[in-house]
Amino acid sequence: MWKKQPFNAGRENNEEEPSFSERPAFSQRRSPRYNRDRDLNRGDRDFRRDRAPRRFLGEDARPRPNQVNVALGDAESAPQTAVGGIREVTELLTNSPMKVHRVLFRHNSGNPKLYNLQKMAKKNRIHVQQVEARILDSYAVPNQGVVALCNEKELLKWEDVKSEFFDAKEKGERKLVVVATNIEDPRNLGACIRSSLGLGADIFLMPSKGMCGLTPTVTRASTGAVDKLRICRPDNLEATIGELKQAGYQVLGLDAATEISLVDYKFGDQIVLAVGGEDVGLPPFIGKQCTDILRIPMNPEAQSYNASVALSLGLYEIARTRMPK
Repeated sequence: MWKKQPFNAGRENNEEEPSFSERPAFSQRRSPRYNRDRDLNRGDRDFRRDRAPRRFLGEDARPRPNQVNVALGDAESAPQTAVGGIREVTELLTNSPMKVHRVLFRHNSGNPKLYNLQKMAKKNRIHVQQVEARILDSYAVPNQGVVALCNEKELLKWEDVKSEFFDAKEKGERKLVVVATNIEDPRNLGACIRSSLGLGADIFLMPSKGMCGLTPTVTRASTGAVDKLRICRPDNLEATIGELKQAGYQVLGLDAATEISLVDYKFGDQIVLAVGGEDVGLPPFIGKQCTDILRIPMNPEAQSYNASVALSLGLYEIARTRMPK
C-alpha cells in the first residue's frame, strides 16, 4: 500500500537549503511547486529548443533562417544580392542576364531543371560554379539548388555600343576604352571605376569570369561612379580587343616587366588601356595583342602598384598629354 512520505523524505541534508519559511510566497490560486533542478536547467532547455533535431543535421539539411551565415568570403565583398530558386533565377536569365554576375548550382543535384538552367547561363556567357549545399544556403534560403549572384546594376552588351567605337577612327573622334581583368578586391575595382570616370574613359570593359562583380562594396568605393560610367561585359573579351585593334586602336597594357616607359609615350586618339590584378598582372590573351606594354616609374624597393593606382597613373598620363598647351 502506498504510504505518504514526509515533506523532506529522500532529500539530502544541505545546510544551504533555505527553510520552508524562507522560500518565496506562492499565490493561493495555484499549488506551490519548487524544482531546483528544473529552474537551473531552464536555460539549457531553452537553448536546446533552438537547435535542430539531431535527425535533421544530415548533409542535405537546410538551416533555419536565423542560422544562416552571410555569404562566404571577404565580409566586405559579401553579401552580393543573391536570388535563390529555379523560377526566380530563370526569370533573371531570361529578362536581365547582364545583371547576373555568377550562378551557383548544387553539386551533383541530379535535377534536370538545374541542368537546363546551367545551359541557359552558359549561353549568356555567365560564369557558373558547382558548390556544396551549405554554401548555397549561406546565400539564400530556400534556393532549390541554385543561387544567382547579381551585380548592382545591369551591364551593357557590347553589341549595343560597339558601332560607336568602331566608327571613331573614321570620324576622327577620341575614344578611351579601359579593360580591367583579374581584379578580385572590390575596393580596388571600385577605385578603378572611379578613376576611369574622373579621367575621361568612355567605357569600362570586364571579363565574364575571374573578376569581382559589382558588389555593394564596389559601388561604395566608386563613390557613385558605377552609376555614371558605362560598364560592359563582352561575350568574348579577347575577340573584342582584337576587333578594336583592327579598327585602329592602340592596345596598351600596364606592367612592370617592360622597358617602355609610360612617361612621354606618344598616345594615339583611340586607345585601349588594360590593367590586370597585382598578383597575376595582365593575362596572356591581352598581352599578346598589346601594341605596347608600358612601365610606370617606381622605386625599386616598392614591389608594385595595385591595379587602381596603376590605372590612375596611366589614365592621368593620357589626359595630361591631351590637354591643350
